[in-house]
Amino acid sequence: MRGRGPYKSRRELAAMREPGRITALALQAVESAVRAGVTTLELDRIAERVIREHGAVPNFQLEPGYEHTLCVNVNDVVVHGIPGDRVLEPGDLVTVDCGATIGGFHGDAAISVVVPGGDPERTAARERLSDVTRGALWAGIAALAGARQLGEVGAAVEDHIDANSDFRIDEDYIGHGIGTRMHENPPVFNYRTRVVGPAVKPGLCVAIEPIIHAGGAETTVDGDGWTVRSADGSDACQWEHSVAVHSGGIWVLTALDGGAAALAPLGVVPVPIPER
Repeated sequence: MRGRGPYKSRRELAAMREPGRITALALQAVESAVRAGVTTLELDRIAERVIREHGAVPNFQLEPGYEHTLCVNVNDVVVHGIPGDRVLEPGDLVTVDCGATIGGFHGDAAISVVVPGGDPERTAARERLSDVTRGALWAGIAALAGARQLGEVGAAVEDHIDANSDFRIDEDYIGHGIGTRMHENPPVFNYRTRVVGPAVKPGLCVAIEPIIHAGGAETTVDGDGWTVRSADGSDACQWEHSVAVHSGGIWVLTALDGGAAALAPLGVVPVPIPER
């Protein structure tokens, strides 16, 4: 990638497909296992098993001081929730952030699931928060397909949230480039900025990840040094996908269909990355 800035070669783009696919498979397995009575550590073990069965390594475990495959953020936990003995309860809002590395490249994605049951009003509110956050993610991905500059993604995310809610965007935690490292340049903002960002052209790979608060956007950090919570105890939600731009269009690396189902209503057709 020397001299290319944030842009990957065609061979590197092709190599990005497998870590993205494995990350998607791990999240698919975890989503199927989310239910009342399951611990967050059990979800972590499921994800690690899937990743290693496919010959990959959980890239979160490569972060200094972090020993787990997932970050599992429940209700008021914003990011970096450490899996442990917490038992999921009906109505919990569970965000699962996951990544895998294989062949020297990385995948990174997050989903949110509301555990069935619980107080109907609270459960409905959490489902709406997740729906708006997921919609903002796909609005950003759709914008990437036609964007000239990366900053157009953040504008699309912000517009979707403003048009559909009074939720708050977390400005401290943003998306990023992804490739031979899980976190690379360029930054991917979830809101409008005066900085338009790099050109959107073949070779750009980014992780788009809106993080939204139902209440205030101020946060605190637990004594473990990792777990970030909403300061006012309100719910938070995250959705994330890694996306590649190539000569034929875009491809959502961490969606098993490349994003086809979610992008269809937005008028975007993803195009598979060529073999080489």
